[in-house]
Amino acid sequence: MTTRGKPPEKEEFAWVLDYLPYGNTDDRRPSYQKKPVVQVVGEKNFALIELVPKEGKIPDIQSRVYIGEGDRDEIDHVKHRISYSTLSQGAQLELPFILEINVKHDEEKFVKFFNEAHPITNRLHMLELLPGIGKKLMWAIIDERKKGPFSSLEELHERVGGVHSPQKVISNRIVEELKDDNIKYRLFTLPPKRPKQ
Repeated sequence: MTTRGKPPEKEEFAWVLDYLPYGNTDDRRPSYQKKPVVQVVGEKNFALIELVPKEGKIPDIQSRVYIGEGDRDEIDHVKHRISYSTLSQGAQLELPFILEINVKHDEEKFVKFFNEAHPITNRLHMLELLPGIGKKLMWAIIDERKKGPFSSLEELHERVGGVHSPQKVISNRIVEELKDDNIKYRLFTLPPKRPKQ
């Protein structure tokens, strides 16, 4: 779950969802004024971001790009955070697959989540917020981790048969959180950026 009080780490890397050679369709300027943009999802906090690529650079979809401070290979600058509804149709279709790649890439973080997930209220456990995990599966995971922590998502699947594809379960939860700005509990994502008053 995202930590309260402490500012989130800035994204250093992101995964490319789509390259829009004529900018975002929401941009109402004439096409000759529009610059290409790249829509990405951040690697750590899953922020959806629009980037401006360096001239002549076209990052590959599903590639991992550096967006942190200092010299960037393909990206000129970070434009701004965007919402799920601002993503192109192609980016929305790519998102679940790229999130699964990201989960496998940062597997340790998500294994830790399954090992340390705890109740949020008297009636609701963090594990129950994951799509497809109800009370029965939640207790199966808790009972199994009492025997020893999970060391990988594959081991979680082997020890708790009902969790068929843990990376897909996590990916689906992240998509839910990105789609709904007003979702009550966030396990993996940052709240949307509120417009300045």
